[in-house]
Amino acid sequence: MSQLFEYIDSLTSPYEAFWVDSRNINDPTRPHWHYYIEVIYVEIGELYVECEEHRRTLSPGDCAIFHSRMIHTMAPVDRDNYRYGVIKFDISRLQSGASFTPRLRSVVEAARKSSSASLFFSAGSLDRNLVSRVFNTCVRECDDKRYGSDLVVHSNLCELMVALARFWRAEGLDIAGSVSTGYTGGIESVTEYIDEHSAEPLSVEGLAKRCGMSYSYFAKNFRQMYGRSCKEYIEFVRVSKAEDLLLFTDFDLTYISLETGFADCSHLIKVFRKWKGITPKQYKLLHSRT
Repeated sequence: MSQLFEYIDSLTSPYEAFWVDSRNINDPTRPHWHYYIEVIYVEIGELYVECEEHRRTLSPGDCAIFHSRMIHTMAPVDRDNYRYGVIKFDISRLQSGASFTPRLRSVVEAARKSSSASLFFSAGSLDRNLVSRVFNTCVRECDDKRYGSDLVVHSNLCELMVALARFWRAEGLDIAGSVSTGYTGGIESVTEYIDEHSAEPLSVEGLAKRCGMSYSYFAKNFRQMYGRSCKEYIEFVRVSKAEDLLLFTDFDLTYISLETGFADCSHLIKVFRKWKGITPKQYKLLHSRT
C-alpha cells in the first residue's frame, strides 16, 4: 500500500513552484500530505479538490491552501483543458525580521486550527492580478534561479500570505491572538531559528532542548520532517550563505567562514566540497565566468 506522506527535499530549495496542465500531467493527484504549506491557483479549466472533509470545484481565478499535515487531492474536471499553479514552501522561512505584526507562521497555524478559516478563495475574494503575478513570478524564478531569485520568491510569497491573512481576519480569525515574539520551541519552526542563528555555535542537543525534547526524539522527528539530519540541515544553511558571499562579495575565506558559522577556513572548505563537489575557490572561479 502506498503511503500518503509526500517527501519534499527542503535542502534542495525552501520553495517549489510549477505549473500543472493538460500537456504534462493527465492523472489526478493522489491523496497525500506533507509538512509544508501548499497553495494552488487555477488559471484554465476547473479543478476538483478534496482536503480532508472539505470539497470544492475551483474555477479560473480561484485559490486553495493546504495546511501542514492536511491530506488533500485534486483532479481536473476536463483532462484535456486545464492549467493550475502549485507553490510549496516552508512557512518558517517566511520571516522578515522584527515586527509588531504576528509572524506569518503563527497566523497560518491559527488558521489551520480554526474550523472557520477558509481553505478556498474565490476569484472575487482576492486580488486576481496579485495572485496571478505571484504564481507566474515564483515559477519563473524557481526555474531560472537567477541572482536574487530566493529574495524575489520570498517577497512574493509574503505578499500572497499577507493577502490570505487579511482575508482570514475579515472572516473573524483572531489574528491578534496569534502574535508570536521570537522562537516558540516547536519543531516545525526550528528551521527559522537555525536560519537566524546559523553564524553562531549550534548543536543538535541545544536545539532539542529548546524544543523540550530528548536528543533522540528530536533527531528522529527532524529527519522525518525535513528529510535530512539536523546536522546536515545546519551545514546546508551555512553553505548556502557562504555561496552568496562568494558570488556577490570580495570577502576572503577567513571572513566568510566566521560570518557563516564555520570554525575556520579548513572547516568551510571541507563542508563546502561535501555539498558542492568543489572548493569555494573553484566555485567562485566557475561562476565568475558565467
